[in-house]
Amino acid sequence: MGFQLTKDSIDIGIVISDSEKALRFYRDTLGFEHVADTPMGLGGGVMHRLMCGTTMVKLVKQETNPPAAIPGGIQGALGVRYWTVSVADVQQVADTCSAAGYKIAIPVRRIRPDLSICMVEDPDGNWVEFIQHHDA
Repeated sequence: MGFQLTKDSIDIGIVISDSEKALRFYRDTLGFEHVADTPMGLGGGVMHRLMCGTTMVKLVKQETNPPAAIPGGIQGALGVRYWTVSVADVQQVADTCSAAGYKIAIPVRRIRPDLSICMVEDPDGNWVEFIQHHDA
């Protein structure tokens, strides 16, 4: 690698349309730790900062909503279409999200002997993949 990392994970920024709905999903349903709300210097708005392990999830609510992303998950368009969270029990995550009313884009399935996945849509249609590793 051509540069030295100072953190063992990346941060992710997600532009959202509704702070209350996004926080209900990421903080209340998924259990990410809400650490701060900070004003946005670029174009106004607020950034809700949450932690998922060592990854910071930055939910950005602008003063005026930009156009929505192209729907359709992985097949919908080029670019960042999903991000992945490793969990101990992928079925529990799917059940919790489903019970809370969120769309399960890809139901739990074992894609390899050692790996199960599911994908859930957040309130803005962004896909979050959850994976569970199994002993082979």
